[in-house]
Amino acid sequence: MRDLIALATAWRDADIDPDTREELDHLIVQAQANNDDLRSEALAELTSAFAGPLEFGTAGLRGKIGPGPSRMNRVVVTQAAAGFAAWLKEQGLGGGKVIVGHDARYKSDEFAQDTAEIMAGAGFEVLWTDVPIPTPVVAFGIRHFGCVAGVVVTASHNPPQDNGYKVYLGDGSQIVPPTDAQIAAHIAGVAEGDWAGLPRSEARTDVTADLLRAYIARAASLYPAEAPRDLVWVHTAMHGVGAETVRAVAEAIGLPAANEVAEQAEPNPDFPTVAFPNPEEKGAIDLALALAEEKGADVVIANDPDADRCAVAAVVDGTWRMLTGDELGSLLGDDAIRRGVPGVFANSVVSSTLLGRMAKAAGREHRTTLTGFKWIGRVPDLAFGYEEAIGYCVDSSAVRDKDGITAAVTVLRIAAELKAEGRALADRLGDIFRANGLTATSQLSVRVADLSLIADAMARLRANPPSTLLGEPVTVTDLSAGSEALPPTDAVELTGPSLHVVARPSGTEPKLKCYLEVRLPVEESQDLEAAQRRGAELLGQLRAEMAAALGVDA
Repeated sequence: MRDLIALATAWRDADIDPDTREELDHLIVQAQANNDDLRSEALAELTSAFAGPLEFGTAGLRGKIGPGPSRMNRVVVTQAAAGFAAWLKEQGLGGGKVIVGHDARYKSDEFAQDTAEIMAGAGFEVLWTDVPIPTPVVAFGIRHFGCVAGVVVTASHNPPQDNGYKVYLGDGSQIVPPTDAQIAAHIAGVAEGDWAGLPRSEARTDVTADLLRAYIARAASLYPAEAPRDLVWVHTAMHGVGAETVRAVAEAIGLPAANEVAEQAEPNPDFPTVAFPNPEEKGAIDLALALAEEKGADVVIANDPDADRCAVAAVVDGTWRMLTGDELGSLLGDDAIRRGVPGVFANSVVSSTLLGRMAKAAGREHRTTLTGFKWIGRVPDLAFGYEEAIGYCVDSSAVRDKDGITAAVTVLRIAAELKAEGRALADRLGDIFRANGLTATSQLSVRVADLSLIADAMARLRANPPSTLLGEPVTVTDLSAGSEALPPTDAVELTGPSLHVVARPSGTEPKLKCYLEVRLPVEESQDLEAAQRRGAELLGQLRAEMAAALGVDA
């Protein structure tokens, strides 16, 4: 206990943030109180906060805001910025432009401020966005302004108590191994040294207006002048930063203004109307669906809080529902194939196999990547790429990452074109399934408080994988070994003649995820209603079988 108190006291004395310093001081006092309950609770929190450094990986940093090396705070961010700056200099990029942006979460502006000051103090030319801004807009700015790197302070769709630190390189892509480990080593070196004495500078250039103007023009250019614009649509920004940019893009296109979910339109770091600020979570878009019913909308668009993801809801079989990430990926992929967009199609290994089969049938090249746009965005000459977690890249030459705003533009254009033909998104989706065979996907997702439960479940699956699923033999591939097609990753893939399963720990949340897919042949998919019932039955059975194999509740 004495060592822990000493660590916490040393951190408190060096902390540059009065908020976390005060929080830590309070914990130190409680940890030494006579009250057993208070002492036990404080010691548990201190133990967690000082369990070790917050891991810097391919997604940068992400974690709970609070004091200590295991939390997101100004000390950790300062060290991360300095470590990143040192790595950039090591690559011969010193003195180049670095763009820094942030969302509207708690502490985001302060974390961005520290990053800008450290980068400028290290001799970089800092380009600054003075207001909370969507992540894809900053990603666009990297290549637009010729930057050597970019940083966005955001935790995307994580809970309110979290924040994060997302790093891009000069080609506009996120980092991948071994770059993450190299940067992490520099960060560790900074943490061990005199990080408090690092040079800082307030020199920067505010590029907000120029950046937004350029991004809005680019996004609007994706909507052809001759395409129809008669559309009634609903938009929710999920208490995030996307609404203002979406409004501006729609106006530039000449679309009717969205019916906005007023309760969720403006940034609010508490995310008061949702349990989790993720459109995929149950109930998150209920307000949007109710508004769509009221307004007689053709389509609902939902962005996550930093607007890099896009969810879509439509009337399917007479009822409003959100399309799955794979359904929307199929619609967008089909549209790109129809329009003859040049380049390669790609999706992550946990996404549906349908896009690959569609691309093959059209004589187009397709690649399967690891999970995350750090991999999808790196596919050369990318025509369209997606991952099932509602992430879509429809304009890789401008943004080499998922972009929920340009994805929304594309969906709105497809919906307007179909409406002009007296059809809807559900009709196009039916066309795709009848032509390629119904492909139904779902997830077995288990949120845990104890991360060891995830490791135990993965170990159980590896030790005793099922030899059959849905009564058919499956091939089991441990993706941790890596292959010519895919680098190593902590996942297990099971493949059968009419099914595909990937089990893995979530990269951003304390969840075990199992991605499930069943396929029906084309001849059994012509009666779409019957095929969908059969697909749902098979998915339910597959979920139960995989839950048993993992030793978790279905």
